[in-house]
Amino acid sequence: MPQIAQIAETYSSQIFWLLLTFGFVFFVIGLGMVPKVQGTADARDAKISGDLDAAKAAFARADEAEADYRVRDAQSRAAAQATLVQAKAQAAKASETKLAAADAEVAAQIAAAEARIKAASDAALAEIETVAADAARDMVARIAGVQASDDAARNAVKAALAHG
Repeated sequence: MPQIAQIAETYSSQIFWLLLTFGFVFFVIGLGMVPKVQGTADARDAKISGDLDAAKAAFARADEAEADYRVRDAQSRAAAQATLVQAKAQAAKASETKLAAADAEVAAQIAAAEARIKAASDAALAEIETVAADAARDMVARIAGVQASDDAARNAVKAALAHG
């Protein structure tokens, strides 16, 4: 084979061109392009790291803000509860005062009504005694034919009402 026989003659020039090509690739790519790519990758890593640090700081601030909010919320709830308890106490006291006044007014009205009923009852009883005494006097006059006095008729009616 003639190709194999030529290897010895072209071997040194092929090695030269091979080294020259690899050297060119090494210097152009290895020393020219790789540092730029590596710089871009380092810048990207630095940006990602910075963004992560900023996110962690923002998360910590958000946690602090949430804790402050929860403390203020608890304080507001406690203040609202205290205000509610105070308002309930004031409303209960006002209700008790109004209820006491209404009870006193109702008691006064009941006492006045009882006094009117007592007066009406006494007047009715006196009227009944008078009517009963007149009726008794008329009955005695019709049955016995005797005129009884008003005092005697009243005393007989009072005695009958006291026993009955």
